[in-house]
Amino acid sequence: MKSAAQLTISAFGVIAAIAGFEHGFGEILQGNRMPDGILILSWPDSPFFQIHSGEPAMTLIPNLLTSGILTVLVSLAFLLFVTTQIHKKLAGLIVILLSILWLLVGGGFGPPILGIILGIATFRQQTSERGGIHKVGAVRRFLGTAWPVLLAAGLIAWLMVFPGLNLLDYALQANVPDAVVYTVIASAFAFLFLSIWAGAVRDTIHRTETGYAKPQSG
Repeated sequence: MKSAAQLTISAFGVIAAIAGFEHGFGEILQGNRMPDGILILSWPDSPFFQIHSGEPAMTLIPNLLTSGILTVLVSLAFLLFVTTQIHKKLAGLIVILLSILWLLVGGGFGPPILGIILGIATFRQQTSERGGIHKVGAVRRFLGTAWPVLLAAGLIAWLMVFPGLNLLDYALQANVPDAVVYTVIASAFAFLFLSIWAGAVRDTIHRTETGYAKPQSG
């Protein structure tokens, strides 16, 4: 059974993978042609993605169709890993390496950044598990108790980034104020970090109450 921290990483990993698939499909639909440079747009002509400026990305692959296919494959690998292998010993490193590969083949900027954050969180979670049990104050106990609510709020916030803002912008015909966009994005990152922190605290509480320090998985 996954810990709270692992569930948090897996849940946000699914969100990142969905965004990665979206970038890949946009590049595939542009066909077998060479990009104008390293910096590309995954959806350059789509009104639905206008609010995200056509979904900027970068790629070292000199062919958009190939770039899109590779992005979809890396997204699939990332999705499978964060949902089934996040407990492994080198999970944090593998998540970070997949995120960097994502960045280089056309996975946009958001999914790789989110993936690197999750990779670092995986490192910290595994280090915490090796550290044994600790005293937990009232504030941290409250944070651990609030973990499910924070996780739900974080996932909703990221779903508002995509596809929520896209749907709102499309419905209002590109009249979504910039302040709304920045608030949604800031909230998504705030709840991401709070969820990761709360999950780690919840696991610490569990180890403290049970007197059990989980061994590192191989």
